[in-house]
Amino acid sequence: MRVGDHCRVSQRPDARDGTATGRPGTAAEAVEQALREHWGRLLALLTRLLGSLDAAEDALQEAYATALTAWARDGVPRRTDAWLLTAARHRARDRFRREATLARKLPLLAGPEAVDGPEVALETAGAGGAEVSSIPDERLRLLFTCCHPALAVEARVALTLRLLGGLTTAQIAHAFLVPEPTMAARITRAKKKIATAGIPYRVPPDAELPARLGGVLTVLYLVFTEGHAATSGDLPVRRELCDEAIRLARVLVALMPDEPEAAGLLALLLLQHARRDARVDPAGRLVLLPDQDRSRWDAGQVAEGLALLRGAAGRAPAGPYLLQAAIAAEHARAPVAADTDWGRIAALYAALEEQTGSPVVRLNRAVAVAEVTGPAAGLALLDGLELPGFHLLPATRADLLRRLGRPAEARVEYAAALDLAGNAADRDFLTSRLAALEQD
Repeated sequence: MRVGDHCRVSQRPDARDGTATGRPGTAAEAVEQALREHWGRLLALLTRLLGSLDAAEDALQEAYATALTAWARDGVPRRTDAWLLTAARHRARDRFRREATLARKLPLLAGPEAVDGPEVALETAGAGGAEVSSIPDERLRLLFTCCHPALAVEARVALTLRLLGGLTTAQIAHAFLVPEPTMAARITRAKKKIATAGIPYRVPPDAELPARLGGVLTVLYLVFTEGHAATSGDLPVRRELCDEAIRLARVLVALMPDEPEAAGLLALLLLQHARRDARVDPAGRLVLLPDQDRSRWDAGQVAEGLALLRGAAGRAPAGPYLLQAAIAAEHARAPVAADTDWGRIAALYAALEEQTGSPVVRLNRAVAVAEVTGPAAGLALLDGLELPGFHLLPATRADLLRRLGRPAEARVEYAAALDLAGNAADRDFLTSRLAALEQD
């Protein structure tokens, strides 16, 4: 937990298919929007049809690249997802033809199951008004493929962020605090292992689900975390990643309704995401949790999260996601920040730290303890704590030192945090805090 918180490619669209009110103003903006909204779903569909992650990813990347030129020339199609799916399908067919494997691969692209199957009519989508759609767990199949136990946890998360989240290799490398070539090699090795080991593209049978659940929950949580508190970029929130993690968590709960930790994760994500509109001010600056306008929290998501938590409570000893959801619920129940039960939150963090041994949990616990017994007690919990590359550790130390009236030490910690922060909103916040101390 973070601290504190078709037209076919060969056809020219009609004039009315161009940019309309509320649509992106340029082809580049439309491609960027389509990347955010459709990448994961289209990749999942193509992976099922082509039977290869590499072939699906290559074809979809080429389709997006083609769209930049085609949409600038012909106008933005009404159904950008259908256009991209058809374009990717043509690119894959061309690739198979070039590789002299058309006879073997063409049924995957143009056979009855691809044209008339239950998920998508590839040949008619868009041109005849058919919808591009998928069964509810299409992306969940891709998630379970990425989360196979044969892959290391780091590779599972990286693959999911790349394939379902649409993050670039550079963005994922930044999130993992490793060089981009290292992350590129890691992702390539993981995809090769999926291919050579014959890892199937499917939701596993019931008997295999419990063994996969922990890895899937971890990946969904980390995908959401990258969206909720982006490690790079101009905005502190990547809403499309949050929405995708929540959508997949819903499918997972429906698939495994008796798993309290799955319900706990969904509750946690909903309670956290409910605050999204209050986390930045109109100028895009971060607003800390105590200062947020709680009337801007999504009441529907809060209610749903609390209901999920009540339904899962008592079914089994609380695991890490139920505990984190319980912490988020304490914030959600407080009508104003002053009513927050920090004692209860500190106790929950202590239980969570005992379960996980996570230094990030210790960091969060220190924040809670500081609210209960003062900043000195919180600072003491951070003694000896190491989180290389994690800007929130020096940022928290800085805040506690500031509250203790030790500005010189606080300035050093704020400067250290600023050196590590990758998100523009985080950097702006730290810069303002540092500037305020410089004026004292």
